[in-house]
Amino acid sequence: MKKALSLLIALILCFSICGCSASNTTPTSNENSQISGTADSTSLVADDLSGGAAVDPDSNPEEGQNYNKTSVSSANKKAAASAATTLSNIPAYSGKAYITLNNSVPLFDGTNSSKSFESYAPLDSLGRCGAAFACIGKDLMPTQKRGDIGMIKPTGWQTAKYDFVDGKYLYNRCHLIGFQLSGENANKRNLITGTRYLNIEGMLPFENMVADYVKESGNHVLYRVTPIFKGNNLLASGVTIEGKSVEDNGKEICFYVYCYNVQPGVNINYADGSNAASGQTATSSKTAVSSKTAAQSVSSTKTATAVQQSSTSKTYVLNTNTKKFHYPTCSSAKQIADKNKQTYSGDRQALINQGYAACKKCNP
Repeated sequence: MKKALSLLIALILCFSICGCSASNTTPTSNENSQISGTADSTSLVADDLSGGAAVDPDSNPEEGQNYNKTSVSSANKKAAASAATTLSNIPAYSGKAYITLNNSVPLFDGTNSSKSFESYAPLDSLGRCGAAFACIGKDLMPTQKRGDIGMIKPTGWQTAKYDFVDGKYLYNRCHLIGFQLSGENANKRNLITGTRYLNIEGMLPFENMVADYVKESGNHVLYRVTPIFKGNNLLASGVTIEGKSVEDNGKEICFYVYCYNVQPGVNINYADGSNAASGQTATSSKTAVSSKTAAQSVSSTKTATAVQQSSTSKTYVLNTNTKKFHYPTCSSAKQIADKNKQTYSGDRQALINQGYAACKKCNP
């Protein structure tokens, strides 16, 4: 009798242990796995590219993030290894705001949540953002207007203006997960220093695509944006964006792209974000020079820029839709719709560098 009782107790304990083990290794439908970007874990990037700090689900929940407490899955580790191979071969910028990676197939292996969530990596030791990962649903989208974010100074932040840049300011505070998708505004873990070109030409089309789909269908989209930093650079070289519609398993939304953090017509030093118009050198502020020498250098650069612009500056009328530029007196310029018309005063070559072509009628 005692032996039978002992055997029964042993069997009960065995089943109990097996059940706990299974529950700890099988994620539920609303759990999300994270890809880490630190040197001591499987990284999203290769060689000397760093994807920022690892995701810490428990850090700073007071900032409004809805973290999901799940460890990195083996499936996502394999996906990260695949990404490392892909990202190591990213070509230099050649006129396109973004390129397709991995045949446009995102690396969401092992993640299939139909419940909204968002998660933001803690800043790394240099203060840089890491990956931002979310499952976008209507319930995440903002119900109020955007607030001020001017108090946030992401790494590499510089205040620089060029007449040929849309809005004049070279840099924007770029949301990794766009405000229209998550309602996250002045979240320092979700803002990087990005060029106007990255923000508008690179990232915005994908944010709009996802936002439109979610609003129209009521479905969810897995969405991950990872800033790519080279070595200890404070300014990201670019970002990867992955998107996949959940309920239809990627039938409507499925992409994986790399967007370049560049600005046509501007040379950028990614070590600290310093910059200069094309034809000049963007000197890193990390160079050991006295403050007096630095001030003289800045003054000389501004003077040289002013001389260069005064000698080459002309006024053109731009068609932002067709990417053509005209003389103000051109008959075609007068026919441009107001929403597509923009007056530009600056260097002709800078316009061409931005992808604009001269009107064949007035030959500006």
